[in-house]
Amino acid sequence: YRDHGKEVKGTVGQACQICGDTVGVSATGDVFVACNECAFPVCRPCYEYERKDGVKCCPQCKTRYKRLKGSPRVPGDEEEEDVDDLDNEFNYKQGNGKGPEWQGEDIDLSSSSRHEPHHRIPRLTSGCPGKSLMLPLIATLSAAQLPVRIVDPSKDLNSYGLNSVDWKERVESWRVKQDKNMMQVTSKYPDARGGGGDMEGTGSNGEDMQMYKVDDARLPLSRIVPIPANQLNLYRIVIILRLIILCFFFQYRVSHPVRDAYGLWLVSVICEIWFALSWLLDQFPKWYPINRETYLDRLALRYDREGEPSQLCPIDIFVSTVDPLKEPPLITANTVLSILAVDYPVDKVSCYVSDDGSAMLTFESLSETAEFARKWVPFCKKHNIEPRAPEFYFQQKIDYLKDKIQPSFVKERRAMKREYEEFKIRINALVAKAQKVPEEGWTMADGTAWPGNNPRDHPGMIQVFLGHSGGLDTDGNELPRLVYVSREKRPGFQHHKKAGAMNALIRVSAVLTNGAYLLNVDCDHYFNSSKALREAMCFMMDPALGRKTCYVQFPQRFDGIDLHDRYANRNIVFFDINMKGLDGIQGPMYVGTGCCFNRQALYGYDPVLTEADLEPNIVVKSCCGGRKKKSKSYMDNKNPNHSF
Repeated sequence: YRDHGKEVKGTVGQACQICGDTVGVSATGDVFVACNECAFPVCRPCYEYERKDGVKCCPQCKTRYKRLKGSPRVPGDEEEEDVDDLDNEFNYKQGNGKGPEWQGEDIDLSSSSRHEPHHRIPRLTSGCPGKSLMLPLIATLSAAQLPVRIVDPSKDLNSYGLNSVDWKERVESWRVKQDKNMMQVTSKYPDARGGGGDMEGTGSNGEDMQMYKVDDARLPLSRIVPIPANQLNLYRIVIILRLIILCFFFQYRVSHPVRDAYGLWLVSVICEIWFALSWLLDQFPKWYPINRETYLDRLALRYDREGEPSQLCPIDIFVSTVDPLKEPPLITANTVLSILAVDYPVDKVSCYVSDDGSAMLTFESLSETAEFARKWVPFCKKHNIEPRAPEFYFQQKIDYLKDKIQPSFVKERRAMKREYEEFKIRINALVAKAQKVPEEGWTMADGTAWPGNNPRDHPGMIQVFLGHSGGLDTDGNELPRLVYVSREKRPGFQHHKKAGAMNALIRVSAVLTNGAYLLNVDCDHYFNSSKALREAMCFMMDPALGRKTCYVQFPQRFDGIDLHDRYANRNIVFFDINMKGLDGIQGPMYVGTGCCFNRQALYGYDPVLTEADLEPNIVVKSCCGGRKKKSKSYMDNKNPNHSF
C-alpha cells in the first residue's frame, strides 16, 4: 500500500471533504477556495458553518479561516486588515433576487431549493458500460431530509440569509443529527479512535479526525498500527552501537596502512567501505516498520449492504503459467478454484489464466477445473471453508468439525473429498497422456489440429469456460468468469516473458470485463483467505486514500517447509521485516505476484470504456497527404517485455 502524501492543492472538480458536495465557484466564477494556505476543498456552506459554529479553522492546516467577501462577520474578523463594506456583505452570488445561493452540483442549501428534486449520490459502477473507476461515497446533507418550516418575514432579520431563524434551525437540526450519528459510531466501533482518543485511520495521529467524525459511512476502512516503541528501541540501540563500532574500525584501518602490501590493503578497505554502506542502507527501512489493520465490516457497511446491489468494484485476477510439465496442472487448478470461491460478489470477479506455453494439457485441465468448480464453490460458501484450495484444505491436520454446526457437514465433506479424488485422477490421466506428444501434433475433439502445437508460432486463443450467461453451480447460482488466454506468438519476436503475458491479459480483460482493479498471482499461489479481495478493497476504495493508491502488495506464505525453517525458505526477514519497514517510509516493492493494481495507474489515464473512446486510436490519413494520427493507447505502445 502506498500513500503519496497530503491532498493536492488543486480543487477543480473536487468534492467538499466535510459534506461531500461539490466545492462550487465564487462570485467571480473561479473555484471557491476556503483556505488560502493549503486550499483544502471545502464548499461555501461548510465554510460558513465552520466559521460561525465550528472550529473556525481549516481541518487540514489548522489555519484560521479568514472572512471572504459576502460572508457574515464573526468574532475575530475585526483583527483582519482588509475589511469590505457592510452593504455588500451577503452579495457574493446574485441569484433570482431571493437571496444568496451556493454553486453546487448535487444539492442547494438555500431556502429556495426546498421543493427542488434532490440529486442522488453517484454510485459505483459495476464494471459494465460506464465508469469503472471508484467514486467516493460520502454522505451529503440534503435539504429534502430537513423539516420544512414556513418563513415568517416578521421574525426573520434576513428571510433567506445566513442570519435567518430558518437557517439557524436547519443548522441546529443538522448538528443534532450528526451528534447522534457520532454517538452511534463510538458505541459500535470503540476502536475508531486510537488508544489515546486519536484517529489513526490515516496514520496522522488524529489530523484527519475532522473528516471522519460524522457517521459510519465516513470512517476509514484501514488504519496504521505502529509497532510499540519498547519492541523497536532495543533493535535501534543495537544498530547505533554497531554503527559506532564500525566508525572506530574504519578509523583504525585508515590510520594503520600496510606499507608492504599497499595495493592489497587499499582494495580491502574499499571493499569494507562498500559492505558497510550496503549494511547501512539495509538498516534504514527497518528503522520504522508498521502494521496495517483493515475494517471489513465498514467496507460492507459502505459498499455491500444486505438487500442492496453491491457497489464493490470489479476485479480481474490473472494467473500465469507456461509449462504444464514443470508447473503441475493440479496446482494450477487449486489456484483457480481458490479464486472462484472467494468471498466477493460473483458478478465482479473474473479469473484469466494465461497459458504462455499454448499447451493443450493446460486447456483440458482448465476445462475439468471448471466442471469441478460447480460443486466446490457452493460447498465452500455454504460451510465457510478455509482455505478454499481443495488440495490444501483436505491436507490440514486439524479438527475439521470445529465451529461446524450443520449436521450434514460430515456427510457433504466426505462426498466432496471423494469428488476431489476423482477430479485428481482425471487430471493425472491428462498429465500421463501428455507425456508423449503425437508426431502430427495434438488434435481437438472435432478432429482439427490444436492451434498451439508450435508454442513459438501460433495465433491468439481465448476460451470462456465460465460466465454469467451459463456458468451455474449445482445450486443454480452464478459462478465467476473463467477465461483461458494464450497470446499470439510469431517467430523473430522476443515475446516469451511474463511481463508481455501480463500486458496481453490487460488488453483482453479490458475488452471482456474491464475491471477497475487487477490482481496477478502465479500458478502455484493460492488464496489462503477467502476475504483477500475485500482486504485489498479496504485500501483501494478508501474515500481518503484510495485515489492515491497504486497497488497493494500481499505477503507470501509457504507450505511444505520444515517446522524450524532452517533454510530460511519462508522469507520471513523480507516479508515481515523489510517490506513492513519499506511500508513505513511509503515505499514497498512489487514482488511480481500477489499484488492488486489500480488499472488507471497502469494505463496512465482512465481506461477505455466506450466505443467513442476508441476514436483517437483509429489510424487516419487525410486526403491532403497529412501525417497519420498517432495512437494514444499507452498499453499498445508499451514494449511487451517491459515489467510493470
